Amino acid sequence: MPVSKDDVTARLGAVMSPENVPLPQTGRLSDVVVTDGKVFFSISIAASAIKQWENVRAQAEAAVKAMPGVVSVMVALTAERAGGASAPAPRPAAGGGGHSHAHGGHSHSHGQPAKQSTGNAVPGIASIIAVASGKGGVGKSTTAVNLALALRDLGLRVGMLDADIYGPSVPKLLAVREKPETLGGNRLKPITAYGMSVMSIGFLIEEETPMIWRGPMVMSALTQMLREVEWGTLDVLVVDMPPGTGDAQLTMAQQVPLRGAVIVSTPQDLALIDARRGIAMFKRVDVPVLGIVENMSTFVCPECGTESHIFGHGGARKEAERLGVPFLGEVPLHMAIRETSDAGKPVVATDPESVHAKAYRAIAMKVRDQIAAGGGGRPAPKIVIEA
Repeated sequence: MPVSKDDVTARLGAVMSPENVPLPQTGRLSDVVVTDGKVFFSISIAASAIKQWENVRAQAEAAVKAMPGVVSVMVALTAERAGGASAPAPRPAAGGGGHSHAHGGHSHSHGQPAKQSTGNAVPGIASIIAVASGKGGVGKSTTAVNLALALRDLGLRVGMLDADIYGPSVPKLLAVREKPETLGGNRLKPITAYGMSVMSIGFLIEEETPMIWRGPMVMSALTQMLREVEWGTLDVLVVDMPPGTGDAQLTMAQQVPLRGAVIVSTPQDLALIDARRGIAMFKRVDVPVLGIVENMSTFVCPECGTESHIFGHGGARKEAERLGVPFLGEVPLHMAIRETSDAGKPVVATDPESVHAKAYRAIAMKVRDQIAAGGGGRPAPKIVIEA
C-alpha cells in the first residue's frame, strides 16, 4: 500500500522535540507532501534553536526513510528571527575575516567576504547557464527550453534543470509525465526528453499540488536537484530560473560556478525595468551576463502580413547597449511558438526549419561562442550582505 501523508505524520509522532513533545504536536511541522513514495516537509524553528533542532531533523528524516514504501525524504529546518526574517544557522567562515551563517545549503558572510570556493562544480557538467527574467509572463521558460534544444542541435550534450520550484513549467513544455527513477536509494536518474537529460520538481509532485515552502526548503530542493541527480557528462546544463531576484537565484549563484546568465524580456518598458534588476543582481554576485533576448518582439498577422509591435520593439536591444551587455537576438510573438509549447512539442525540435527555430538557433550560437570563450568558468562566490 502506498505511503500516505497520515502515515508519515503518525511515524513522526515518535520523534520528540527538544522539549520532549511529539513533533506533530509542536506546531512547527509544515504540510507534508507525499508523491510516489517521495516525502517532503519542513520544520519551522527559532534561529537561536537550530543546533538543538538539527538532531530532531535528522531523526525525523531517518524515521520516515525507514517506512515501507518511502523512496526518498527531504526535510529542511526553516529558521526565523523574531521579526519574521529568514535567519540561517551559525557556521565558521571559510578562510576570511568577519563571520558567516548558513541555511538551506547556502551561506551569507558579514564583514570581510569569505574566500571563494573552487570546489563547487557539479561533476560531469562543463558549463552551467541560467535563463532568467526579472518578472513572469515574458516567455522565459519557453525560451529556456528552445535555447537548450538549439544548443543540442549545435552538437552539445545538454541537460536542463527546472529551478522554478513554485511554478515548474518544463514538464508541460516537454510533455513529460513519467517519474524519475531512484538510483541507490538517494540519487535520481533524470528524465530523457528530446535527447536531453531533464529534472524538475514537477516530475516529483502532482501538477496541481501547491508548493507551500519557505525559502530554505526551496534552496534545499534546488541543491538536491543539482547534486543528487545522475546528470552524466554534459557540455552545458541550462537552468530555467524562477522569475525575480530571490532565494533560487542566490542559491544558484553560490552553489555552482555559473558560466553566465541569459536574461529574457519583452520590449515593453515595464518588463525592461525588471530585467534591469535581474542584470544588476547577477552582476552583484559576480555572474557574467551572457546577454539579453527580446521575446515577443514582433507580431506578423497571419492573414494580411501586417507587422505589429504589440509590446513595443527594440527596447531590449537598446537596454543591452545602455548596460553594456550583449544583445542575443529577437524572437517573434507567434501562434506556432505558443501552440507547440502548450502541446509539449517545442518548435526547435518539431519544426527545425521554421523561422522561429532559426531565431533560437542564432541565439544559441552566440551563447555557445560566449561559453567557449569563457575558459574554465569562475569560482562560486560568497554572497555578501551589506549592513
